Amino acid sequence: MSKLPLEFQFLDLSDYGRKPATFIATIFKNTSITPVQVTLMFIISGLLAIYFILNHQFFLAAYFLVLKSVLDAADGELARIKNTPSYTGRYFDSISDIILNALFLLAIGFISNAPWFMVLFAFIAIQLQGTLYNYYYVILRNRNDGDDTSRIFETKTPIAFPQENQKMVDFVFNLYNVLYRIFDLSIYFLDKNAVRNQSFPSWFMTMISIFGLGFQLLFIAVMLVFHLENYILVSIILASILLLVFVAIRKFFLKNS
Repeated sequence: MSKLPLEFQFLDLSDYGRKPATFIATIFKNTSITPVQVTLMFIISGLLAIYFILNHQFFLAAYFLVLKSVLDAADGELARIKNTPSYTGRYFDSISDIILNALFLLAIGFISNAPWFMVLFAFIAIQLQGTLYNYYYVILRNRNDGDDTSRIFETKTPIAFPQENQKMVDFVFNLYNVLYRIFDLSIYFLDKNAVRNQSFPSWFMTMISIFGLGFQLLFIAVMLVFHLENYILVSIILASILLLVFVAIRKFFLKNS
């Protein structure tokens, strides 16, 4: 189930796991399994990937990184199929992502003997890249009747859906802001006028989807399989040059779209 109406859909390079995710969600549709439980599954998959990275079992690490991406899509897909939107699930998903991202990069830094500051720079880079992609994607969805569980500006605690607890929503929202606020503000500072765009061309969204978490993890998986672990962190850092390129394209060529 797409997050966008048909006329605004684009080739999302980070969303390669959508079909298997939909298949998994369909299997779980008539069971008691909840989207949050699927999120727990992707956390386990991510932790297994870290274990195999640390043990230099890179094919298995790559498998669980890709599986993590599939399950990451499956939790939201299950929520849409069951028609059980949840702010608890939305923020818990993002909180899990950022913690796992840090652990992935720490594990890669450990096996490649990278200095701590390179791991830190790579973490900042991967989060800014993902935030830019999500910023434009959420604008596109909110402007064009797409999925609206995510908001352009996460500044106010949302009212819990009937099936969830407001205190839990408050807790995960506040934790989300502690972890993500600096990245959200940084991207907004770089391109605050993007919110005026009613839409973005599909070619632009496809290009920027390389910053989606699914593609980022696929990149890491491929690098591991080819035993290029020593180049992962520096590649992520250098990819930030493209971040500035994408922002420039939006500002100077898409400002009236």
